Amino acid sequence: EYLSVTQNIKFADLAAMNPVDAMKSLPAESWGQMFAAIAIVEIYELTHTGGKLAYDETVAPGLQPGGLTGDLGWNPLRITVDDRRRLVELQNGRAAMFAITAWVSAETIPGSVPLPLPW
Repeated sequence: EYLSVTQNIKFADLAAMNPVDAMKSLPAESWGQMFAAIAIVEIYELTHTGGKLAYDETVAPGLQPGGLTGDLGWNPLRITVDDRRRLVELQNGRAAMFAITAWVSAETIPGSVPLPLPW
């Protein structure tokens, strides 16, 4: 029910706001938690190869060709990841980024979405 008991912020309060206002109303501690969680995953990706810490690398494994693939070594369903699956995941990520950008644009710039088309 509560996002932050000390700041008296409820999830329902954020759901009633537009995305930009909801982000602005978050306390600094929540931004720090989000940053820390993302940083942990990113640092792991940069420093590990095949689920193990890469001690003998001169360049971070995540910055080498094929690095930063998002494979953290956890695959309980043993799904085979082939080139088609990687391409589909990349396209889904791009579509999600476009959708979030359109959503924030529509909330902050009235009339910006949908775009007026000439036909």
